[in-house]
Amino acid sequence: MISRKTLTNLSLAFALALLSLIALACGGSKAQSNATSTSTTTTAAPAAVDITTAKPITRDLPRFFEATGSFAPDEQTDVAPAIGGKVVAVGVDLGSFVQKGAMLVRLDDRDARIRLEQATAQVTQSEAAARQAEEKIGLRPGQAFNAEQVAEVRSARVALELADKQLHRFERLVETGDVSRSSYDQQKAQRDQLQQQYEVTLTQARQNYAAIETARAAVSSARTQIESARKAIADAVVTSPFSGYVSDRPADLGEYVTTSSKIATIVRTNPLLVRIDVPEQEITAIREGQSVSVSVSAYPDRSFSGYVHHVAPGVTPNSRTMTVEARVENGDGLLKPGQFATVRILMPQTSPAMLVPARAVRTEAGTNFVFVIKDGRAEKRIVQLGQTEGDQVEIKTGLSAEEQVATSNVELLNDGTPVKQ
Repeated sequence: MISRKTLTNLSLAFALALLSLIALACGGSKAQSNATSTSTTTTAAPAAVDITTAKPITRDLPRFFEATGSFAPDEQTDVAPAIGGKVVAVGVDLGSFVQKGAMLVRLDDRDARIRLEQATAQVTQSEAAARQAEEKIGLRPGQAFNAEQVAEVRSARVALELADKQLHRFERLVETGDVSRSSYDQQKAQRDQLQQQYEVTLTQARQNYAAIETARAAVSSARTQIESARKAIADAVVTSPFSGYVSDRPADLGEYVTTSSKIATIVRTNPLLVRIDVPEQEITAIREGQSVSVSVSAYPDRSFSGYVHHVAPGVTPNSRTMTVEARVENGDGLLKPGQFATVRILMPQTSPAMLVPARAVRTEAGTNFVFVIKDGRAEKRIVQLGQTEGDQVEIKTGLSAEEQVATSNVELLNDGTPVKQ
């Protein structure tokens, strides 16, 4: 049997042991909490970003006027046939390059060839009729017509002149009584008959010459028909009016086309033209012949050369701009009509510019900015860009010439990021 005193001692010992366990547990939890707090503090401190820096460079730059426009072909035409007919052959496809005079399509020319044969036969027939009529009145080739020179007319005129002289003698003899009145009347009747015969012969000669004229007109008409038939045969082959590319070819084999039908569209792509609008305040610096540089998004690392081809004579009242047309060489065929282009016109003057490496500029949502390094931290600075010169870009506003900008690891920086060089 345990005594009361012994039971009391055991209870006290158990209580002391329990208190020790509780104290130990609380101490461990506090140490773990302190360790966690220290770890969190260490993680929250950002690491410095390694960068390189550069100061802006200031130098004089040749100045450009820059504007945008779309390329247009130097020449473009819709080709239509000169005659109607059925397409029997097609010589080109969409996108084909054709030389001037090359066949686009060929039409059925059988009707024209039949007309040519008929007209040729008509010429032969009319020429024979004309020769026969000329021989009838003794007219030689190239000889001018004179009705009095026709043989029958000359003979009738001689007989008439002889009879007229004889009649004059009879008039004198009647007066002296050497010839009877009846003989005189007989001679006069003979002279009148020869007069009438002469006039009939003269009229006949003129009618014969009219027949010659008719035959010659028939020859001329038949020759015209020959030329028309030959032209129709030639027009049956529809050719390209100049060298270029086929941008459209709606005519198909077997289709019947008319003179209002479009056979093909031909465009000349070298050179290409691009029109831009120049503000009123810049027009005094634009002259025909000035050099231009053109860039397109399809070839971002390449520029194409050209020159100012035409300058509009006046300013558009609504926009207060002047239209300028530039001609751009396209010998390689890399540029296409309709492409969007950025045109730079070299201005005669230069001006100072502040340049930084292009890699120092970052663009987000259309906003350009750089990171200025101050007291070991990056400061985000919005800037306005100007011209690009090689791997340098002009900064118009937002930066001073004495400030340092980050030129590497720019994509890792934010406003306030610690850096080290």
